[in-house]
Amino acid sequence: MAKDGTLRGGARAGSGRKSKALTEKLNNGNPGGRKLRIMEFSPSSNLHGNEMPELKSYMTEKQKSGDDFDAKSVFEETWNWIRERGCEKLISAQLVRNYAMSVSRWIQCEHAISEYGFLAKHPTTGAAIQSPYVSMSQNYMKQANNLWYQIFQVVKENCSTEFQGATPQDDVMERLLRSRKGVQ
Repeated sequence: MAKDGTLRGGARAGSGRKSKALTEKLNNGNPGGRKLRIMEFSPSSNLHGNEMPELKSYMTEKQKSGDDFDAKSVFEETWNWIRERGCEKLISAQLVRNYAMSVSRWIQCEHAISEYGFLAKHPTTGAAIQSPYVSMSQNYMKQANNLWYQIFQVVKENCSTEFQGATPQDDVMERLLRSRKGVQ
């Protein structure tokens, strides 16, 4: 404790040894000795009546440009992918909502870059500067990737077999290309 009475220092969030995936624990004979929670991937996805969390109103609002917001479809696609793997009870809906919003905002920034270009005019000097949409796009992509890594880490740690196949994160660029053409 510091002189002013505040707590400082301590472990940083995310520091320390990363937890092992379930497959590594099984291959090593469960060295920790704790009971392992094993979830199997089914070869064919058999969706049944589990409820999808409700969409928040901010995920379906019309945008200033008049375009539809992609957050709803990103959320539904990601949630269905998580549910197919049996991890919907392990991942908070808010995490998936944040991921969907970040991907959707990234797509918006990419559309703005395509429309207005990579350069902008400085408001006072009139000189050419980097478009603000470029840095916003980079920030949203970084945010989306960080959120996806959190989601995928939970899935990876709770599955007994290696996952192979497409993920919603793999489809982000495809979604951007489809949205440019107006095809969903």
